[in-house]
Amino acid sequence: MRTATLGPAERGEALARMAERELDVLVVGAGVVGAGTALDAATRGLVTGLVEARDWAAGTSSRSSKLIHGGLRYLEMLDFALVREALKERGLLLQRLAPHLVKPVPFLYPLQHRGWERVYAGSGVALYDAMSLSSGHGRGLPVHRHLTRKHALRVAPCLRKDALVGALQYYDAQMDDARYVTTLVRTAAAYGADVANRARVVGFLREGERVVGARVRDLEQGGEFEVRARQVVNATGVWTDDTQQLIAERGQFHVRASKGIHLVVPKDRIHSTTGLILRTEKSVLFVIPWGRHWIIGTTDTDWDLDKAHPAASSADIDYLLEHVNSVLAVPLTRDDVQGVYAGLRPLLAGESDATSKLSREHTVAHPVPGLVVVAGGKYTTYRVMAKDAVDEAVHGLAQKVAECVTEDVPLVGAEGYRALWNGRAQLAQRTGLHVARVEHLLNRYGSLVGEVLDLVTADPSLGRPLGGAEDYLRAEVVYAASHEGARHLDDVLTRRTRISIETFDRGTRSAREAAELMAPVLGWDAEQAGKEVEHYEKRVEAERESQRQPDDRTADAARLGAPEIQPLG
Repeated sequence: MRTATLGPAERGEALARMAERELDVLVVGAGVVGAGTALDAATRGLVTGLVEARDWAAGTSSRSSKLIHGGLRYLEMLDFALVREALKERGLLLQRLAPHLVKPVPFLYPLQHRGWERVYAGSGVALYDAMSLSSGHGRGLPVHRHLTRKHALRVAPCLRKDALVGALQYYDAQMDDARYVTTLVRTAAAYGADVANRARVVGFLREGERVVGARVRDLEQGGEFEVRARQVVNATGVWTDDTQQLIAERGQFHVRASKGIHLVVPKDRIHSTTGLILRTEKSVLFVIPWGRHWIIGTTDTDWDLDKAHPAASSADIDYLLEHVNSVLAVPLTRDDVQGVYAGLRPLLAGESDATSKLSREHTVAHPVPGLVVVAGGKYTTYRVMAKDAVDEAVHGLAQKVAECVTEDVPLVGAEGYRALWNGRAQLAQRTGLHVARVEHLLNRYGSLVGEVLDLVTADPSLGRPLGGAEDYLRAEVVYAASHEGARHLDDVLTRRTRISIETFDRGTRSAREAAELMAPVLGWDAEQAGKEVEHYEKRVEAERESQRQPDDRTADAARLGAPEIQPLG
């Protein structure tokens, strides 16, 4: 395996290689499905390329509930196959593929009716645990337990006494979704895939009816070039229909966008040792532990406005606060909200008007020779979607290709992680960092932590916390640009770290220092660094303004007040 460093030089080399040779598979879109597809193809020995118009996980895959779960509510819809598949994937991720990134998380489900509800909900959670164990990958999590009201209030003192008569507690798993995708891309690169972000597909190459590649525009250095490929996989999520229009093909299915918003509040605003799952009239509401914060979400509403920057309106925020406050002894207010983010789920359009009833299952199609489209699905089952997409592409290659092996391919950073975790006290002693800081680094980088610490050895000032964001070291900003493909300040503050949603100033206090750390790595002069800071500040202000607006249309207009990032030039 070659190194999985994704710095500016590696990006340039990857683009040059894609332009020079015919690929077996070109994947368009580097969300979790596209990144997973590139890894699947590369580990089957296929010559693989991956291009992304913005940043890794810039769309849906950085704005989820950050859960790896079987989908407990799909049991109620009797979708046993989807739940079984997702529970198997959850186990694989926890135990084998990404133990450094995917962690167990407990949830409390308050019961509001005596007798029948405990039997009904309890049997559902028992089935959930049983399906997990029967998958052969369920041993990483404790099984559910029944709690009395008194016991539930000890576990979650934040709850109003009259909001429950008892409770169930069960386990799922969580991860930092954007960090997961970045690690997935780096793993694909380690197995030989050529990967480049800020490289937009502006057209497909055709020979007769057949798609034989794509025309790609380099959004950083300028210029367009052709990438020839025997098969192209369109993995662009909510942009699927737009991408299909580049070949005047709408395809065999339609993808609809459903907006989900989340709030981030400080840990001390909700006194609980467990996450919460609550029923609403439309869906379910999660209160999810997130380091020194809680994530509260989500909504589920149709969205037909700007796909790149979905906006959360004042009504969305009120909806979540109202529902979570219905069970909290000390209600949350707008002033408690540190961060807000909005994402779009790509749902396969069906007969139902309600987006919460549209399919979370995925579909793979081959609308014209040489082009495979994969859409729908849920984050947890990305690996299955990727396998199905590559299987479909292989049909068009007319050669024998190895079967999928990603079930046994740990992501970079997984190998040796548990041994390093066991030795974290010694690592803290050796580096002079607090053990809590070492744990934070291990759970972000796994066994790649040595690469981050090497930067600190070379420049001890990088071992200090970033101003305005004490949870992150200055070295992590440099590493994001030198190793993880971050091209702009927004990439670092929003996706490589979570500073944009974890601080009340939303990262504006950290912006200048972060830009100055990135500048030498990316070749920015003082003017470009200033532009990056100015752009980030305008983005934050546009988001704040959108969140004051009463509805989607006015929120969207306010969010679009911030200009797109200007590349070098």
